[in-house]
Amino acid sequence: MIRIALPAASLLALAACAPAAETPPQGPGEQPAAYMALGTEPGWTLEITPSRLNYDGDYGETKIMVPNPGAKPSANGRTYTTDRLSVVVQQAPCSDGMSDRRYADSVRVVADGKALRGCGGKILPPETLAGSNWAFVSIGGVSVAADRPTSLQFDGNRLSGSAGCNRFSGGYAVDGGTLKAGPLMATEMACPGIELEQSFFKLMASPVSLTFADNGTLILTGSDGQTAVLRRVI
Repeated sequence: MIRIALPAASLLALAACAPAAETPPQGPGEQPAAYMALGTEPGWTLEITPSRLNYDGDYGETKIMVPNPGAKPSANGRTYTTDRLSVVVQQAPCSDGMSDRRYADSVRVVADGKALRGCGGKILPPETLAGSNWAFVSIGGVSVAADRPTSLQFDGNRLSGSAGCNRFSGGYAVDGGTLKAGPLMATEMACPGIELEQSFFKLMASPVSLTFADNGTLILTGSDGQTAVLRRVI
């Protein structure tokens, strides 16, 4: 196996047939279909839709589904109150207690008299890329096959990973909302779906903009509109 340097010109040649860009299913500013909250010890989830509050607690042993009574304003947030289920949502950053993932809201739930705390709302961007690990969802608008393991890891001022075929690595720097990477080094193998990998190399040959969607995905966007969408691996 050979390790080769991929300068910008070579990367452009590799990806001459890159597929067209496509908007990810949920981009920045788009609202999810329902408000979601979760907590641990014991594990619970809460879904708030326009018509219902759906609570799943005690690792699935307790289920409460009640009509949505409507939100009432409260200090820095809102409340929902029913006979069996009360919810207080406050706009304050929150950690789920099990990982370094952070959410926009702190959530308090009282379910059948049992008080619980957790997090909800949009997933906040990591404070720094260093130490984070991601997996590819799509490259150039084309979904990455689930049977092709992928990764993009940021460690200090180095990045490494695989877009489904060859391993690559190189330096990187972040300036505001712009990521500059490379020159990238990659192994040289032929694999099914290598066109997506080549499309990613083309994308990273120039500075890309960093965007974080409300669902926590990372979107890398080139000057030509090409994108790579990645989900956080915790």
